[in-house]
Formats: sequence, C-alpha cells, structure tokens
Amino acid sequence: MMNSRRASADTGDDALTDAIVIAGLRVRRGRTDVLHGLDLSIPRGQVVGLLGPSGCGKTTLMRAVVGVQKVKSGTVTVLGEPAGTAALRHRVGYVTQAASVYDDLTIRQNLEYFRRVLGASRADVDRAIAATDLDEHAGRLVSTLSGGQRSRVSLAAALLGSPDLLVLDEPTVGLDPVLRVELWTLFHRLAEAGTSLLVSSHVMDEASRCDRLILMRDGAVLADATPAELLAETGADDAEGAFLALLRRHRARHALPDAEPDAEPEPGTEVDAP
Repeated sequence: MMNSRRASADTGDDALTDAIVIAGLRVRRGRTDVLHGLDLSIPRGQVVGLLGPSGCGKTTLMRAVVGVQKVKSGTVTVLGEPAGTAALRHRVGYVTQAASVYDDLTIRQNLEYFRRVLGASRADVDRAIAATDLDEHAGRLVSTLSGGQRSRVSLAAALLGSPDLLVLDEPTVGLDPVLRVELWTLFHRLAEAGTSLLVSSHVMDEASRCDRLILMRDGAVLADATPAELLAETGADDAEGAFLALLRRHRARHALPDAEPDAEPEPGTEVDAP
C-alpha cells in the first residue's frame, strides 16, 4: 500500500501539522470488519479527497472522524482532541449524504436556526448563502427544492461559524457541472484561508481537484498520496487507471479473484464494486 503519511504515535508534531490522526481504527458490524485497522494522518489546510466505490467504508470513516461512529478499537484525533468531544462541536462542520435540513423552513430560516445554535454571527448566513449560490432561492421552502439544491443548503449550514475542519460526504452528488466546479473552487479558497477539508466522492474525475488523495476499497486504504505521486507510482494516465492498477495489486496481494472484465471506466463515471 502506498502511504507516505502514516499516523505517528507521537502526537506532538501531529497536533501542529495534521487535522486528523487515525491509528489502528477498526469498525465492526456484526461479525464483519468494515474498517480494518486504518492508520492515516490528514494534513491541515488542504483539500483531501476520500475516493472509492460505494460501500468501501468512506462514510464509516467520516462518521468516526466526527465522533458519531462506534468503533471496535483504535483512536481518532481531530484538531488535537479525541473525535466527538465537546471542544470540537464548533470547530468541525459535517455534511452527510442525506441533506440534514428542515423541509418546513425556508433556506434562510434553516441557516438562521443553525447559526443561533452555533453562536455564529448574522453576517454568516448571507456569506454561506452567497458561497453556495443560493441567493435567488433563499426565501423558498426546502421542501420545494431539488436534491442538488437541498445538498447545497446542508453545505451552507456546515459553513456557518467558519469551522477549522469540514467533513463533506459526497457534497457534489446531483449537482450540475458548473456548480461542481464552483464548489471545488470554494473548497480550495477555504483551504487557502486555513480550513482543512476531507471530501468523499465515488466520481473519480474529482481526484484531480484534490491536494491529496486517499483511495479506499473494502475497508482498507489502497493509497494515500498526492495525485502526481499516485500517477507516478502506478504509471497510469489518470485517477481511474491508477485506482484500477492499485486494485489489481490489492487483489494479488490478498489472493482475491479479478472481476471479468476489468475495464477502465469512462472519465467522470462512478467506480462501482465488481
């Protein structure tokens, strides 16, 4: 496994340089391991992509980072604190796959409610609405919005209070290409201002938009590297090819059967489990 940023047992330097440090993380459902003793460190001030097919453990890992996932063993340290502690409640923004907003309130009413819960300023509501391109819809009930618009409201809520870490579970699903590009531009603008972002996706063409990539499969990390390092290591032309090359190595190492055929997906398509 290519992983040039393994978690360190010494948290002194990690607390300064890493937003998230994961050591020996194991999550089990029934008799099945969902995460297999993961070791990861995720740097501050970068957009880190968590990519892999549906069901590979991305959401479980993100839930562990925000402290809402029961774990079998291991530790997750976020911004120098144990994941889920009270000290992190105003420092971590989390966007789930399902929009976490109230249908019977307007967009602005939702954001006003959440900003009062967070103790954020009134100006934060307008800033979050503008950042997610919801200005023209701010007075609409959430129940009347499309799926993509509802996702944007959840993202706007997560931006309130200017959190130090944003954990975004497939935030661009259902969005048109123009808005996807605008959101990735926003993500990098936030990172340049010091915010750390962990962004999951199963659309492999989004890999090139990340500062760093974590590729997952079946609860294990196949690679943790920059996009350039990933391509150099595998000799692939793009992220899809790199993922498939790493998957073949993973199967060979663990004596797993190959899928037939093992065709490379079209750019921008989902990479689903065989």
